[in-house]
Amino acid sequence: MSVRLEKQDSIGHIVLDRPPANSYDKAFMNELDATIEEARRDDAVKAILLRSANERFFSAGADVSDFAKSNLDVQNAFVVCANEAMGKFESTPKVVVAAINGHCLGGGLEMALCCDFRIAAEGSYRIGLPEVTLGLLPGTGGTQRLPRLIGRQKALDLMLRGTTLPPQDALAAGSSTRSCPPASCSIARSSARRRMRPGRPSPSDASSSRRCRASGCASTKG
Repeated sequence: MSVRLEKQDSIGHIVLDRPPANSYDKAFMNELDATIEEARRDDAVKAILLRSANERFFSAGADVSDFAKSNLDVQNAFVVCANEAMGKFESTPKVVVAAINGHCLGGGLEMALCCDFRIAAEGSYRIGLPEVTLGLLPGTGGTQRLPRLIGRQKALDLMLRGTTLPPQDALAAGSSTRSCPPASCSIARSSARRRMRPGRPSPSDASSSRRCRASGCASTKG
């Protein structure tokens, strides 16, 4: 399987594992959808940590070679499938933390943007939405979520140029929440654990932040 759920100390780890770069196709998205749903419905899981099994890539986004070979109807169906799967991170009442440990590009960043927090490991990898360099636009929410997170001007500049940032610059820009030492998920786990609420998981702090984003109150940031 390309996506699996591992449970550790009340944290549900959704692990992306499709070498070499965790590029996703429709089958991957179907697995992601099912895994999010499994974590959401499991009462033993109090918070969710999204991470990669790959040391070099969090996710390089959609499998462009597979996408290019399909017709327009198939492409449209794939984009809908991807949006629905990623959107489940936002709709779950449990806090979701993305642990970014390698290149996080295109749809990979769009996946992370659906999470409540993004913890980026220190390193020489890149984070961004470079789709414009391929003649494409971000297709799974990046054009909405990134401006809400870091401000319209910053986001527009990054997307129109296809600029990718090292993790320390992504942190300064506001697209990641904090940094941590390389190859360490401990900070991301502790971040998820601190944001767990006792008892039932809803209503949660995650739900409050989603209502804030939906209302557009974060769009004034930056």
